[in-house]
Amino acid sequence: MSAGAQQRLMSELKGLEKEKWVNIELDNGSLFKWNVGLIVVNSESAFDGAYFKAQMVFTDKYPFEPPSFRFLQPIYHPNIYADGKLCISILHTPGEDAQSGELASERWSPLQGAESVLRSILLLLDDPEISSPANVDAGVMYRDKRAEYNEKAAETVVASKKNIPDGFIMPTSLETAPPKEIPDDEDFWAQSEEENDFGASDSDEDFDMDEDEEEGEGEDEEESED
Repeated sequence: MSAGAQQRLMSELKGLEKEKWVNIELDNGSLFKWNVGLIVVNSESAFDGAYFKAQMVFTDKYPFEPPSFRFLQPIYHPNIYADGKLCISILHTPGEDAQSGELASERWSPLQGAESVLRSILLLLDDPEISSPANVDAGVMYRDKRAEYNEKAAETVVASKKNIPDGFIMPTSLETAPPKEIPDDEDFWAQSEEENDFGASDSDEDFDMDEDEEEGEGEDEEESED
C-alpha cells in the first residue's frame, strides 16, 4: 500500500473523529475501508435524525483517485441507485467530461478529501439533482408530490435508526458548547494590580532625590563664584 495514501487517510480520519455528524469505524482494521454512519442533523431536512450506514473504499492511489461510496440501506432518493451507489460529480474521476457536461471543478481532484465527499452527500440528500436522476420515479415524486416524498423519507429515517450502534449517542445539534466564563476572583485582580505596580512609588522617590541633588549642586556653584 502507498505510504502517501496511508498518511493522508490517517490525517483525514483523525479530523473526522472530531465531527458529530459522522461516525467512522475501520472495516477489519483496514485504513482503506471505512464503515460510515452518516448522520443528518438538520431540522429542515426530510431526513432529519437519520443514521445512514454506508461504506467508503479507497485505493492505494488516493488522493489522485476518488474513493467509492455506497449506502448499505435502501434510500428512496432521485440520485441514489437501487444498490446504494450515488450519482454525484465529486466521486467521478478528475477532468472534464464532454459527454456529461461536467466541469473539472465539479469532479474529483486531489484537493478534495473524504470530508468534502461526505458533506457533498449530505447536501445532495436535501437538494437532489432531478434533471438526470438515478431513480426516475423518486425524481418525479420529489418534483410533483413532495408531501408523499417526505413521507417516504420519514419512513427511511425510522428504519435507519435501527443501525445506530449500541451506546452511540445521536447528536441533536452541531453547535459546540460555549467556553466557560472566567471566574470573577477579586483577590486575583487585587494581586495582579499589586504585581503590575511597576514600582511607581520608588520611581517618584528617585525623581525627588534627583531634584534635591540638582538644587544642591546649583547652590555650591553660586558659592564658589562668590
